[in-house]
Amino acid sequence: MAFSEQFIAELKLKNPIEDIMSGYVQLQRKGRLKACCCPFHSEKTPSCMVYTDDSPHFYCYGCGKGGDVITFIMEIENLDYVEAIKFLANKAGMTVPDERSVDTRFAHLKSRVLEMNRAAAKFYHDILANSRDGEKGRRYFEERQLSRNTVIKYGLGYSTADWDSLARYMRSQGYNDDELVIANLCDRGSGRVFDRFRDRVMFPIIDLRGNVIGFGGRTIDGGANTAKYLNTSDTPVFKKSQNLFSLNFAKKSKEKRLILAEGYMDVISINQAGFENVVASLGTALTDEQTRLISRYAEEVVIAYDSDEAGQKAAHKAINMFSAIDLKARVINMEGAKDPDEYIKRFGSVRFGKLIERSPSALDFELARCRDGLDLETSEGKVEYLKRAVRRLSETASSIEREVYAGRIADETSVSKEMILQQIAGNMKKKVRQEKSREWNEMYSGKRNIRNDPEISKHPKEYAAEKAILSYLAAYPEEAGNVLSKLPPERFVTGFNRKIYEKIAELSETTGFYDFLSLQSEFTAGEMGKITEIVVNRDDININKMSIDNFIDILLEYGNGTADAENLSDEDYRDFFKGLQSKK
Repeated sequence: MAFSEQFIAELKLKNPIEDIMSGYVQLQRKGRLKACCCPFHSEKTPSCMVYTDDSPHFYCYGCGKGGDVITFIMEIENLDYVEAIKFLANKAGMTVPDERSVDTRFAHLKSRVLEMNRAAAKFYHDILANSRDGEKGRRYFEERQLSRNTVIKYGLGYSTADWDSLARYMRSQGYNDDELVIANLCDRGSGRVFDRFRDRVMFPIIDLRGNVIGFGGRTIDGGANTAKYLNTSDTPVFKKSQNLFSLNFAKKSKEKRLILAEGYMDVISINQAGFENVVASLGTALTDEQTRLISRYAEEVVIAYDSDEAGQKAAHKAINMFSAIDLKARVINMEGAKDPDEYIKRFGSVRFGKLIERSPSALDFELARCRDGLDLETSEGKVEYLKRAVRRLSETASSIEREVYAGRIADETSVSKEMILQQIAGNMKKKVRQEKSREWNEMYSGKRNIRNDPEISKHPKEYAAEKAILSYLAAYPEEAGNVLSKLPPERFVTGFNRKIYEKIAELSETTGFYDFLSLQSEFTAGEMGKITEIVVNRDDININKMSIDNFIDILLEYGNGTADAENLSDEDYRDFFKGLQSKK
């Protein structure tokens, strides 16, 4: 292992998983376990369980994320293994062992990419501020009424129309073409490397630690075939779906709310107007990861999207996403302007502040949209409005809100409040039935895995046997020698399970000890979720020495014919996975 077992054990001991997780989620007692709504996917009913016994870990039965406290920090903070170790060590006041004993190739690559991004940001900013070539960019920002202080605050820049001006500069700083492509500062094609961003005003994207992790570039006068915005693709240091523009500034605000805008210029304009607590997604539709990130820094979010139809549809989607994580949302209603930037320029920051304070609740906004295009003076209009409103209120968790708004709708339509509440209750029961059906399917997630994984679909019986063997080894580590003597690793059929078994065999032989939950240095955080599922299964399986030999025989006899996954019935799948799937 990269770090000594003693160091990792002490690190976990000083960072109890329930204490660390409680800083991100609200844990509640559930028997001998603790439960919470999973921070990695949207849900209202807790499906993430925290086990605090001999080998503390978490596992979400909804999305499959899982692992120990190190894996949790890797996932929640978007860190690699070594970074997560440093994060927890710093929290516990521990000294991290000499890094020369650790495989730091990926950590070095991330550090290198961050250095390149910082150098590129300075290059773009210097062009904007000091170069004749930056005149076009300066004129654009002046027309958008950005002050010099704002330009400096956000590190704004300009990329020239040259094909390789950045590439030439970065080579002079000691970076090679492969590194530039990995950082997504350059692209490669037709045997040459060229700048990714050309003739664009540049918006550096900065994380919570002050690192430049990527860029957004806006064309000023591009043609019809030129994308208005171009963003850094995912790199070793950047994932668009997991970051927010300007959160580095917004997190310093004393406000308990965040303003969510659509784009870079809206955010910068709102910030310049005196509202520090504003963020935006990064060139993509709002993601579940971003909504959960917002919930960590705010008790309420005010959605300030464009007033056009596309912006209102995006607001509707965002409302549903925030509702799924029980984060209060309101929506700005901008009359007389298409977006916040235009509104502030036209009416000023004071009036924009009042607009925020008067912004309707998400539910008011949604019910108003239910009336769009309908004539409530007609029977058809009333019926359609009632259908839309009932569907929306069925999604509302608060019985008080349902009661109040049902009364309001009754007054609008002259339909009794009792009838409306009855319809809402019927919709909610139907939704509960659908949710139970979904949970049943999730319980037999092995079926889903088989259908989605070509390797597993070819060998469902062998895959089930492998899962049983690994769960047995997680439950009875003292039996490793016996199992390994009968079944060499190369007899495992599917690649991922074979990799786990090989690692267990290696550790068992070299140290005489293994811990499924301490394999982060060998597996990704996502893979650790699958491994944690195996650990969770160990408490529910009923496999003795005789039955484990049967599973071993299945792998040893591989080649004598297997079932066709596409022809397997639900009962067949349940037979394969019976006893292997954990229950909530």
